[in-house]
Amino acid sequence: MQQRPLWKDILDALRGRSRDYTTGSLWRAIIVLSVPMVLEMLMQSVFEIADIFFVGRLGSEAVAAVGLTAALIIIVFAIGLGLSMAATAMVSRRIGAKDPDGAARSAWQAIVLTVAFALPAGALGAAYAPELLGLMGASDSVRDLGSGYAAVMLGSNLVILLLFLFNAIFRGAGDASAAMRALWLANILNIVLDPIFIFGWGPVPAMGVTGAAVATAIGRGVGVAYQIWLLTAGKTRVRLERRHCHLDLSVQRTLIRVAGPGMLQYLVGTASWLAVMRLMAGFGSDALAGYTVAIRVIIFALLPSWGISNAAATLVGQNLGADQPDRAERSVWYCTLLDMGFLALMGITFWILAPQTVAIFVDAPAARAVGIESMRILTLIYPIWAVGMVTVQSFNGAGDTTTPTWIHFFCFWVLQLPLAWLLAYPAGWGTAGVFWAIAGAQVVAAIVCAHLFRQGRWKTISV
Repeated sequence: MQQRPLWKDILDALRGRSRDYTTGSLWRAIIVLSVPMVLEMLMQSVFEIADIFFVGRLGSEAVAAVGLTAALIIIVFAIGLGLSMAATAMVSRRIGAKDPDGAARSAWQAIVLTVAFALPAGALGAAYAPELLGLMGASDSVRDLGSGYAAVMLGSNLVILLLFLFNAIFRGAGDASAAMRALWLANILNIVLDPIFIFGWGPVPAMGVTGAAVATAIGRGVGVAYQIWLLTAGKTRVRLERRHCHLDLSVQRTLIRVAGPGMLQYLVGTASWLAVMRLMAGFGSDALAGYTVAIRVIIFALLPSWGISNAAATLVGQNLGADQPDRAERSVWYCTLLDMGFLALMGITFWILAPQTVAIFVDAPAARAVGIESMRILTLIYPIWAVGMVTVQSFNGAGDTTTPTWIHFFCFWVLQLPLAWLLAYPAGWGTAGVFWAIAGAQVVAAIVCAHLFRQGRWKTISV
């Protein structure tokens, strides 16, 4: 019997038609699942670039304010993303075991926990935004300029966390196209609104950098409304009904057990990110602006690559749920090869085009120099970065959130931060020392992740 053309399967995936990823060709499953996930993350990459492009028109201090706020809000994201990680693991296991009701129950409990955390965190973040920027080492001018932006971003964290959570549920169920459409809707609206709220248009006053946060809150809010409609209207494999919407402490305990190390995993990573931003702030606003631009550009490639990693997590969870651990493991190594090839091409491109790329976003020569330096050092390790990304997400997809947490703690706190300080200051390498320390830590993390994944303990985790 003639096999169905691959492009038709990809088109079906983009249209949102369900597919069983626990049977059939593994390469075909990876490609069909990865395409909408990569497109989802590609739109997030476009948003990151567009956002910093518009803010960059306001000068280096505005870009620095965005960079410091991004580092701050990542701490809040760590909690929400830990819950999202647990939701993906639990939903994918139950979908793989052909238990959609169990998947819906798990999804609702994750929503309840996310809302319970986000509301008080948003209130405190909005109230103390100037003080938090000050703690990050912001100059008086950056703090005055960025306080409104930080207050709106921190205060609206609920819609951002729900957008991530709902998409994690969709991805765990294998509904990658639903996640893609939700993020595209949110980010396209965000990009359209950015110049309107930043520079003003018609009756809308110019809000400066604060306008970028307002645009983000509105865009993400519309995206969340669309996701709720998908979940309640039966448009995805997980359908939330009234009978699912009650507290289930046993499911919440399981979510917290899986999410706890996941939260710590992100907190370890994000706290080290905060420390790196604090180190960069010591070199001045231009250095901080250049690094912020470079990171946004670097993420432009890493986010689509993260789509492939998310595909690996879904395949691991669903195949473990279907009692096929060997197929789960093969899917990870196949995804790793695919991701390494993709990031190798992106790394070569960005290394060559670093000067032209950075020049689009910042005008200050000092900021440009730091941005180019950062891009050229960090893109050298892109293929190795892929190994760490895929294996970490695969651990998480299996529900083993503890192993990546310890890896992150060792590589980012024990290795990266002391090395960054030593190279930047005592060794006299300046900002380049920080970038080489980041690159070295990512290489070590990839090697350790791959080694521990091969040992296979993740196959025995129960969620």
